[in-house]
Amino acid sequence: MQQLRISSTGPATGISAPRPARDAAEAALVEHYAALVRLAHLVLPPALGRQRRVLTAHAVVQRALPRGRPERPAARAVPAPRAPREEAHAWLRARVVARALATRAVRPAALALPRVTGLRIFPRAGGGDELALDRALAALDPPTRAALALTALEGLGPETTAALLAGAGVSDPAAALAAAERLRSTVPGDLAALLRGPEFDPCTVHLRPTDLLRRRRRGRIAVLAAALLLAAVPAAAALRPEPAPPPPAPPAPAADPAALHRTDPGRWADTSRVDFTAWPARGARTGDTALLGRALAAWTGGAATRTTPGTAGTAPSAPPALLYAGETGGTAVVLLHDGLRLARYTEPPAGTPALTLARADDADVTTAAAVVLARTAAGTRYLLAPWIADAEVRDLAAPAAPSRDLPVGPDGVTAPVPAASSAHSGTGGTAGCAGTTVLRLRSSARIVEDHAFLLADLGGLSPAHLTWTPLPAAGVPSRQPREATGPLGLAAWARSGCLLGPLRDSGVRSVNRWEFADQRLPEGAGRALWVCARAETWEGTGRADVTLETPSRVPGPARAVASVPDTAACGRFGQHVLAGSPWTAPSGARYLLAAGSRHVTGITAGGAVRARAEGRVLAVRTGGPGAVVLDGRLADGGTVDGWTPAAG
Repeated sequence: MQQLRISSTGPATGISAPRPARDAAEAALVEHYAALVRLAHLVLPPALGRQRRVLTAHAVVQRALPRGRPERPAARAVPAPRAPREEAHAWLRARVVARALATRAVRPAALALPRVTGLRIFPRAGGGDELALDRALAALDPPTRAALALTALEGLGPETTAALLAGAGVSDPAAALAAAERLRSTVPGDLAALLRGPEFDPCTVHLRPTDLLRRRRRGRIAVLAAALLLAAVPAAAALRPEPAPPPPAPPAPAADPAALHRTDPGRWADTSRVDFTAWPARGARTGDTALLGRALAAWTGGAATRTTPGTAGTAPSAPPALLYAGETGGTAVVLLHDGLRLARYTEPPAGTPALTLARADDADVTTAAAVVLARTAAGTRYLLAPWIADAEVRDLAAPAAPSRDLPVGPDGVTAPVPAASSAHSGTGGTAGCAGTTVLRLRSSARIVEDHAFLLADLGGLSPAHLTWTPLPAAGVPSRQPREATGPLGLAAWARSGCLLGPLRDSGVRSVNRWEFADQRLPEGAGRALWVCARAETWEGTGRADVTLETPSRVPGPARAVASVPDTAACGRFGQHVLAGSPWTAPSGARYLLAAGSRHVTGITAGGAVRARAEGRVLAVRTGGPGAVVLDGRLADGGTVDGWTPAAG
């Protein structure tokens, strides 16, 4: 296990609380140790990794005690002094925040105590809300995380927090507080309760052994190397080295197979970046320098034959990482990663080699879980991430059918996955729409994030992650996207499977089905469900498809209402939606139906239909077709434009 030395520049000198006596500081540290370690753990950079972040949090707190004689307190215009232990706690808190803000990981000598050898430690895993919060915290800068921890966990006011941050050397405390408040407004439920949960507690951790076989092997190699060194010293003294001829000029680093980066096979289980950077090199031809050289030459020579939308076709600026080199169905395949893009080089036995590039930046445990190696008549072969523990296949149009096991070779390559041959009517699926075969994968418990998820092949190198956001219950905060692997999620996606076909070859990384409203239909015809499926691409753009699902004796595709490209709607930054559609009742009468998301408080229809309704839904009888314009009123006084079909 590689050790890091935790280095910091020390806390700033502007800590407002006076330096306490050592015995008072020790008593306060013991009393508030768990809270101080949790505070340090939240402020420290996630790039340290799970284990080093836990150990560093303990080291920061344990080294916060004052040294030497206490300073003589200067006269200050402050309220009456607090109890010595309370004053010592405030001083320690400021010192912990300052040290955590200044901490960075550097590579050298030894790690400050505490130190752990032979074990991996990490806090326990949480649910979907905790995972979403952890990812949001990782995207913040340290001052913002400190502001959030001080206000949410320590209960400090904005002025006190700003003063503490300024004393710790933060240049703009007001900006950190504003950013922390923005995050708090996006987190459903009680943020403080989430942060006080065991998922963010570095004092309650899991223990797992490191790679025991690798440690034994390294020990034997070290002993053998020492013996060889001792035997070589006398022989080397008796030899006179002759001048060697000058070496040939090396190739460019990015095109040199010897310079390819190869990740340690066990890194994926001990890193905070569970993405393509944690993939080891696999396959039977990872040592074939000729094949690797041809793959690198194709990439560095700008010979890409296909790129997904938004992907640069330029050569890598540094040696990429080797993820795979082997044979797939008789075709040689090399998979490379330069930190931002995937490159797949294929060399058929008879034919022209091809190079495909695709964006892969900001991938995660799901979107970096599989890569398409080859598509043939027999099906699609995938290379699975090393953290995938179980793999299954299922037909999205048949939610009631059981999943089928997917054989996976020792190198991570799957058996061919055939495409769904037809739709499955009568099983809860969607008749008249080509079925979609999806992967149901489960991640390993070794990365803590042990959960199952769905991936759909939409034509790119990386399959798209399918999620589901069900209707929120009355009085309950809005729900976050969740995995669609349960019976309800599978049944929901069976009704939206037709929306995936038009997304092929458009660089989609994830698709979320959001059920934003339900509505009681006129004439007692049952209930309708309003759905917005948002597709996110690797380049950041999004597409929203709104459908209306009404009861029907014969299963069929949902009623398409609107398809909007290049929009933020139906996502994190576009949470207000209003849509309307014509509908014909069983009696033959025609109606205009409209519904909005949870913050819509009123709907106005204009054009061919003029009507107004309070609340989130509208249903009005119409005389015939015609263009309709919808406007929605929001709870905060704002407005939202409605979507309707082009002709209704």
